[in-house]
Amino acid sequence: MKDIIITQKDIIRELYVILVCFVFACLVNVGAIIAYDRPWSELWSQIGFVIFIAAGIYVLLAVIRIIICLFCKLIKK
Repeated sequence: MKDIIITQKDIIRELYVILVCFVFACLVNVGAIIAYDRPWSELWSQIGFVIFIAAGIYVLLAVIRIIICLFCKLIKK
C-alpha cells in the first residue's frame, strides 16, 4: 500500500482556501445585514452560521475540484 504524503505547501494552500471561504461567508453576512437593515451585532452573534456556510462553500469547492481533477485525468488518457 502506498504512503500518502501531505506536504507543507498543500496544507498552506488548503488553509488559504478555507480562509477565502470564511471571508466570503462573512461578506455574505455583511451583505445580508445591510440588505435587511439588521443591527451590526448580528455580525458576531451569527458567527456559527457563518462558519457553517464557510464549511459548505469549502465542501462545494472540494467537489468541484475533484470533478475537475478527474476530468483532466480523463483528457490526459
